[in-house]
Amino acid sequence: MTHTCRNCKRTFTSELRYELHQDKCSDETLVCSQCGGKFSERRATRDGWHYRCPNDECEGEGLGEDLRAVGDFTVAPTR
Repeated sequence: MTHTCRNCKRTFTSELRYELHQDKCSDETLVCSQCGGKFSERRATRDGWHYRCPNDECEGEGLGEDLRAVGDFTVAPTR
């Protein structure tokens, strides 16, 4: 039986792997399109208005621009 994450749409063949993944994945998780980093929304902002990638070596910023919610992505099946 396969398990699919509601937030990022990844599938898992093992229930244990799925449960471990759920501990790290939430609909509040952001992904930086420049460096590929995943982090919580809380780590990306200090004031709640301006968002920036927390990776020191990355210049990604802007919610909806370089930083996108995990739920915005879909995983295409491999052929």
